[in-house]
Amino acid sequence: MYRVYLKSGKEESLKRFHPWVFSGAISHIDGTPEEGDLVDIYTAKRDFIARGHYQIGSIAVRILTFRQDEAINEDFWKRKLQIAYEMRQGIGLCKQPDHTTYRLVHGEGDNLPGLVIDIYGQTAVMQAHSVGMHCCRKQIADALLEVMKGSIRHIYYKSETTLPYKADLGAENGFLIGGSQENVALEYGLKFHIDWAKGQKTGFFVDQRENRALLERYACGRDVLNMFCYTGGFSVYALRGCARLVHSVDSSAKAIELTNQNVRLNFPDDQRHTAYAEDAFKFLDQMDDGQYDLIILDPPAFAKHRDALRNALQGYRKLNVKAMEKIHSGGILFTFSCSQAVSKEQFRTSIFTAAAMTGRSVRILHQLTQPADHPVNIYHPEGEYLKGLVLYVE
Repeated sequence: MYRVYLKSGKEESLKRFHPWVFSGAISHIDGTPEEGDLVDIYTAKRDFIARGHYQIGSIAVRILTFRQDEAINEDFWKRKLQIAYEMRQGIGLCKQPDHTTYRLVHGEGDNLPGLVIDIYGQTAVMQAHSVGMHCCRKQIADALLEVMKGSIRHIYYKSETTLPYKADLGAENGFLIGGSQENVALEYGLKFHIDWAKGQKTGFFVDQRENRALLERYACGRDVLNMFCYTGGFSVYALRGCARLVHSVDSSAKAIELTNQNVRLNFPDDQRHTAYAEDAFKFLDQMDDGQYDLIILDPPAFAKHRDALRNALQGYRKLNVKAMEKIHSGGILFTFSCSQAVSKEQFRTSIFTAAAMTGRSVRILHQLTQPADHPVNIYHPEGEYLKGLVLYVE
């Protein structure tokens, strides 16, 4: 086992069980580990403190265990996956006849940094964000089948775009186990096509499930605009919530096609829905004042790293100013940020500034976040990436 020695005093975050070791905290390494190798972390006084996957970059080690006697083997993966599965069972997400979609593993939130697993019916979609997890993918897949005890039959691996490109792994998406073409999953009784082969993330935005359900409660009798609609999740919930009309907008023609497919899957021949392949800012500029009284703003991450933070905050402010200026009096605005680099306070300040710029009276009805199957490790607050507000605009 390779040994990584920290600089004096740099073990403090690990003593608080933070799951990352930054490259700047390292004094020296015994040997020359390859990216993805297991390494043991030692303090400057040569005391063992953690074990994890080595990688090249600012995050040099992602921690798997703080116990020296815990080997990273088949039993480790089974034990960790069992804990994650039991947590989802405990919060009532598993084995519901009208609900077959949830996140089973959420990286650091489940003490498995670099790994994401989403469940869509009998198919699990596995995604690696580190070379170490990529190297362990077959062990993890075998352990997953054993833990799930027949409730899943297929495991699709989707990591071409999430692995460090400099690692040059030649990773390809595809089935590790099985090979189902059945890609329709249920979320609270609604059907959705899951494009795990070409779609974003693992094929669906599982993290907005509870926020979609909340929107359904507000949709009755309203004219709804769903910006950045992707696969139309919010649109489908609004239709079930008896919205008067629903317009879905996305710059991607592929997203509009997926949205229309999901609407037809649940509400065939429903004339209340129309989808537009158009730029969001252009659409907001051209729409009539008061045309909509419920607007959803769920843009892609404006800041994927801290260097882009300033521009991201300006983008959120500009987008929300346009929506607040145009929304009907007494309208409801659902607005989100999924940028991990943007803090909850920074996002809220951007929305506050947008409201002040419009001069309209705005009240916060709900403060939203990611659902319980996307848990935040209490020792890793950076894991709270999804922020949202529901606003009442007079």
